[in-house]
Amino acid sequence: MSAVATSTEITPKDLLGMPDEKDFELVDGELVERNMGAMSSWIGGQIARLLGDFAESNDFGWVWPADNGYQCFPDHPKRVRKPDASFVRYGRLPGNQLPNGYLQIAPDLVVEVISPNDLAVELDGKVIDYLKAGVSLIWVINPDSRVVHIHRADGSVARLKDTDELSGEDVLPGFLCKVSAIFPRSAPADSPSSENVPTS
Repeated sequence: MSAVATSTEITPKDLLGMPDEKDFELVDGELVERNMGAMSSWIGGQIARLLGDFAESNDFGWVWPADNGYQCFPDHPKRVRKPDASFVRYGRLPGNQLPNGYLQIAPDLVVEVISPNDLAVELDGKVIDYLKAGVSLIWVINPDSRVVHIHRADGSVARLKDTDELSGEDVLPGFLCKVSAIFPRSAPADSPSSENVPTS
C-alpha cells in the first residue's frame, strides 16, 4: 500500500464520490492506494465466494468482496478500511438494510490477503484497527507461504498451514474448509496453451 499525496484532506464522503474509489482506503484524511496482484485478488475472490455460499445457504448474514468499505473506527472518523472479504451477521445492520454509503459497524469477520507491496507495519496497523473496532475474527492470508494467521478478539493468535482446516469458529458456526482450498491449484499439464485456443 502507498499513500497518495493530495493538496486537501479527504473525507469519507469525498472518497465515496470518486470514480476510482474502490482502489483506495482512507487513513486519517489521506488516500492510501490498494495494490492487489492477480494472486491476492483471486484468493480474495475465492474466500469471499466460499464464505458467501455458506452464509447464504445457512441464512447467516452478508458477505462482501474487496470493494466494500467500513467507517467504523470511533477514534478515527476519517478512516475507511476495505478488507479483501468481510462478513456481517443478519440483525446487526439498522433495519437489516444495506446502506448506500460505507458501513458504520465493525464486521464480524475480516479477511486480508497479503499483496506483493504490503508492508508488515501497515498490515499490523490494519489488524489493530479491526480489533479495536470490535471485529471478532480476522484471517490474514499469505499467498507465498500458503499460511493463514488467525487473530481473535480475545487476543489469541493461531497459525494454519496448507494442510490445516480453516474454521468460522463461533462467528460462522459450521464453516470449515481446508486452507489449501483458498489457494489456486496448478493447471493440469494437458490444459490447452494459449497458442492452441482458437480465435474468432
